[in-house]
Amino acid sequence: MGTFSVTIEIGDSQGQRYERVEALVDTGSSLSVVPASLLQRLGVSSIGREPFRLADKRRVQMEIGETRVRVDGRGVMTLVVFGPEDQYILGAYALEGLRLAADPVGRRLVPVDWLLM
Repeated sequence: MGTFSVTIEIGDSQGQRYERVEALVDTGSSLSVVPASLLQRLGVSSIGREPFRLADKRRVQMEIGETRVRVDGRGVMTLVVFGPEDQYILGAYALEGLRLAADPVGRRLVPVDWLLM
């Protein structure tokens, strides 16, 4: 379901340190996915493990945590999945919190005042 990539910032829960990364915009994914190593480097702790069903129908247990995500100056605290090293996904919950919609034709994020996904 990924459509295009954007530059985002992943931050610690206090909003004091951020790292810029390229993430795939994927409105088919509820939660954002960030490599576990980056989250650990920022001091983001796991708040538990949750069951997920992947696109290939497999069910897996994955760690989740809370962290900050910023896009073009807009920031939000959101749940993220501790993912593999090469996976950066900006999911639907973060987009909703940032009040941004995906424009797959223009390959960009569009600010919206009110958004329900």
